Amino acid sequence: MTVLDEIIAAKHLEVAALKKSQLTSAAVRVGVDRGPRRSLRAALEIHPGMPNAPRIIAEIKKASPSAGLLRPDFDPQQLAVEYQQGGAAALSVVTDAPFFQGSLEWLAMVRPLVDIPLLRKEFIVDPWQLEETRQAGADAVLLIAAVLSEALLDEFLTLAEKLDLECLVEIRDLADAKKVAAVKAPLVGINNRDLRNFTIDLQTSIDLSAHLPVDRLVVSESGIETATDIKRLQKAGINAFLIGTSLVKAGTGRVELLEKLQR
Repeated sequence: MTVLDEIIAAKHLEVAALKKSQLTSAAVRVGVDRGPRRSLRAALEIHPGMPNAPRIIAEIKKASPSAGLLRPDFDPQQLAVEYQQGGAAALSVVTDAPFFQGSLEWLAMVRPLVDIPLLRKEFIVDPWQLEETRQAGADAVLLIAAVLSEALLDEFLTLAEKLDLECLVEIRDLADAKKVAAVKAPLVGINNRDLRNFTIDLQTSIDLSAHLPVDRLVVSESGIETATDIKRLQKAGINAFLIGTSLVKAGTGRVELLEKLQR
């Protein structure tokens, strides 16, 4: 069993238990007045006046299975404020608890502090989670093509649209790319990290982007640490990037690093 298999198996059990007990996070039980959706697609599109400026989704992530705890003084609210100050186009909030020490409450905590879109990064396996995502205050949600059939992916995309959520559909290989090309998925994330063994290769984004329809906005995810990495990916026509670990670990130099990445 791969790490991804283990995570998905655990997620099915977690969601089933929550649905059975009718319990979920405080953020969802109380409900969040999200207000109008902040468009992730609009935030990531190239600005006519700044055609070469990369668009960064900065990630709020406490830990990962491969790296463990990223910062002992982790503060999601401080991260959100600093990310927006550094010019991030959007925020990604990792909410998985068992493997990433995340929390759904973070969405409610950071939403009033920023005016940029919030993406919930989670392992979505059930329609119930999409309703939960909307109630918790997110503008968009991650869907992972590798863990969803084409039919289920299409069903989730349709439900998300009804819930006024945008979807970033993540792919990892050619099979995923073909699946995404067959459905209405305007935003496509290419994960440079193989969730089966957690190895990273930026070439993954370059290779797979060539197999996607030209109308899809592509986001390169994972392993991006320097302006050189970004320029390499921009040469392949990619201008949006999801960056987490390096920003969380940057500490007091976080805002400066974000600004440097966008030059």
